[in-house]
Amino acid sequence: MAASQASLLLQKQLRNLCKNPVDGFSAGLIDENNVFEWSVTIIGPPDTLYEGGFFNAIMSFPQNYPVSPPTVRFTSEVWHPNVYANGKVCISILHPPGDDPNGYELATERWTPVHTVMGVLNFGTPSLPFLILHFWEKPAKVESIVLSIISMLSSPNDESPANVDAASDSVQCLATF
Repeated sequence: MAASQASLLLQKQLRNLCKNPVDGFSAGLIDENNVFEWSVTIIGPPDTLYEGGFFNAIMSFPQNYPVSPPTVRFTSEVWHPNVYANGKVCISILHPPGDDPNGYELATERWTPVHTVMGVLNFGTPSLPFLILHFWEKPAKVESIVLSIISMLSSPNDESPANVDAASDSVQCLATF
């Protein structure tokens, strides 16, 4: 049951994304029979080291989306503090909901089915009735994930890097300016 709801939601979000594209981003299905695996291309944002680059990635959604976050893995080589060597993107919005076991992130920074609403309106952690009332009315949107990844390319978080060497290079590069 949850997979069919997730499938319907993802179909709707992909249709909406195609009708109202996000600048610097395109998406499509890898396989027409699997709405849970998307092929995405992100164009490097202006005024960054990534400007003008085309970066391909795979966005994989779990069967219980939007309760759990998708994963994003670059298939193009990307040297970035918040991208693991295997291409997996490491940003708060893609981390499972709840408290961070390492104590670095606040629960409000991590994934939630209404992340877009929380992020824009700064409600903090929603109550269970809020989630029940607004879950299908205001579901998490792929656009918020995409905008977070584009933002990540513009402003790396070198305080909690997935790629320590890239973080070190990033700090040294910025120090020369």
